[in-house]
Amino acid sequence: MDPLAVVADSTVAATPHFIPALPIDAVLPQFLGALEQRGLAVLEAAPGAGKTTRVPLAMLYANWLAGRRVIMLEPRRLAARAAARFMASLLSEEVGKTVGYRIRGETRTSQSTRIEVVTEGVLARMLASDASLENCGAVIFDEYHERSLHSDLGLALTLETRQYLRPDLRLVVMSATMDTAAVAALMADEQGSAPVVQSEGRAYPVVTHHRAPRRDERIDTHVSRIVREALRESEGDILVFLPGAAEQRRVAERLSDITSPADPHSPIILHLLHGSMSLREQDAALAASASGTRKIVLSTSIAETSLTVEGVRVVVDSGLARIPRFNAAAGLTRLATVRASRASADQRRGRAGRTAAGVCYRLWDLQEEYLLPADSRAEILDADLSS
Repeated sequence: MDPLAVVADSTVAATPHFIPALPIDAVLPQFLGALEQRGLAVLEAAPGAGKTTRVPLAMLYANWLAGRRVIMLEPRRLAARAAARFMASLLSEEVGKTVGYRIRGETRTSQSTRIEVVTEGVLARMLASDASLENCGAVIFDEYHERSLHSDLGLALTLETRQYLRPDLRLVVMSATMDTAAVAALMADEQGSAPVVQSEGRAYPVVTHHRAPRRDERIDTHVSRIVREALRESEGDILVFLPGAAEQRRVAERLSDITSPADPHSPIILHLLHGSMSLREQDAALAASASGTRKIVLSTSIAETSLTVEGVRVVVDSGLARIPRFNAAAGLTRLATVRASRASADQRRGRAGRTAAGVCYRLWDLQEEYLLPADSRAEILDADLSS
């Protein structure tokens, strides 16, 4: 059987020989039915459900697609590459055939490409050059809860295209933590709000510890101290969330002499993970550790969603994120370090439970958790909109 047909078929959960079953499989018939009847769908799927890689494949054999492309917007370049490569591997193909991607400075597509994973700026340029998206049958907005300026603009333009030029264009918005009712109302047509489909996720239990900093303790000192504690007390690889590259470098310096508490001769490999790294370096950070070794991945928020860092069973979360903020008085956009939202903290904790039971160290007091914002603030509220 063609593996594409397996994914598109509602009995996918019964055919693990081709593709392992995932929670999203149970709602794929309902999801495809909503697209068939209304052309719109909001998909709320918990982390680990498999939405990023299963949904585009499931749409390929829909009659309404009629051989046209599915475009999926992925907010981050690393996630776009990883999603395209994983979907291609499910089809036993190389990237650039049935599944390809297009990101800034790099394109892997061909005439046979049916699923194209793109980053946000790419979609905006596609809409600018062809407002009707002539060769596209569906647009998917993945991880919409991140609410970047480009994703909000892209959704607005795509809704406009569907309303005035392409009523047959299918539109899907997906996330684990977005305000589902508000998005469904935003996408409303003459029949009312967009249909909402919900899926459970797949995650193993994660034990959460809170480790507030000592008085006047710097972030790099605090993080490196807790990483050493996690190495002593936990098993598996460690994923550390830091606000930016500067903090990554400082923590890496403090951990440069680190060895395994159980076996001083057992190597511990340290990786950095951020969007400007080379593909080879990103692959090394995401790959499973060699037998007999452990790895520590120092990451920005890039690893929050749509990625599985193989082997990770421990998360150390600084609770910080770096976002652009426009200063109207100065006329400049600067990067600001802010507290991560509760939704982001939950996404980060979930990374420890993707493949086995895990542990999460949150570097703040439990009482502070209730003061965190529920969701990340939409970039459009703080960005320079002149461009």
